[in-house]
Amino acid sequence: MSSPIKKVGFIGIGNMGWPMAANLVKAGFDVSVCDARPGHAAKFAAEVGGKAAASTVEAATGMDAVITIVPTSKQVGEVAAQIVPVLAKGAMVIDMTSGQPGKTREIAAELEARGVAMIDAPVSGGVPRAKTGELAIMVGGADADLDRADAVLKAMGTSIHRCGGIGAGQAMKALNNLVSAGGFLMGIEALLIGQRFGLDTAKMVDVLNASSGMTNSSQKKFKQYVLNRSFEDGFGLELMVKDLGIALEVGRDTSTPTPFSALCREMWASALNALGPGHNHTAVTLLSEKLAGDVLGGNK
Repeated sequence: MSSPIKKVGFIGIGNMGWPMAANLVKAGFDVSVCDARPGHAAKFAAEVGGKAAASTVEAATGMDAVITIVPTSKQVGEVAAQIVPVLAKGAMVIDMTSGQPGKTREIAAELEARGVAMIDAPVSGGVPRAKTGELAIMVGGADADLDRADAVLKAMGTSIHRCGGIGAGQAMKALNNLVSAGGFLMGIEALLIGQRFGLDTAKMVDVLNASSGMTNSSQKKFKQYVLNRSFEDGFGLELMVKDLGIALEVGRDTSTPTPFSALCREMWASALNALGPGHNHTAVTLLSEKLAGDVLGGNK
């Protein structure tokens, strides 16, 4: 029987990774953190606790499990290649990146050949729920590995969903974001139509939230980030475009027609092209406004 996970290396303490790693420290895990930004790991150790590692190899050495949460599966593969020589047989890689299921399966096979298990466990809920430890976590992998990782995951999330074999969590995450992205764009267009008709946009959001048009965006984004023009939700526009590309990749791999999804992804990609990197995903609103020649919230 595998030993319980007590020592965790955490690679990638960005907007999401920082509070997630902090919750592991709070839960009593022995955490070693590493980040590509110079001094960021030391800042975490000083403010939160745990140990700062100067490299991925140092973060992984002697650990029962290593968590990766980086922008792309390509980077996960690079990290895996760096750390596998120092991982003991029986160690586990928990990839919490919103990655590509096919690439993740390739990495998992390479790790398995070295006696290292891998599960994928992307998250949903944004920075606010990362801070409170109330993330939804979609996991893929062998049941025995998921059982072993359960305490680690429950330190960061309150809703753990087993989706299937390795890569299944990432497929589900991409499809979840596809649904979220489509609902967001449709809601923005509805607000623009209503505003031109003479409806108050804030009241429109209230009605949507009391009716069948309610979505996560109407509940947690339209008033909070769009109508007040802050667009500071914490999830990057380029990351949304990446996730939509993964969703369509899964669609192609399963020979599923995706005409509406393809248009949705094209709209988000057009916004990224127009605005450039560095914007939060709710700033996609600016593209819809430009097409309409109007700005939301003027009569809120």
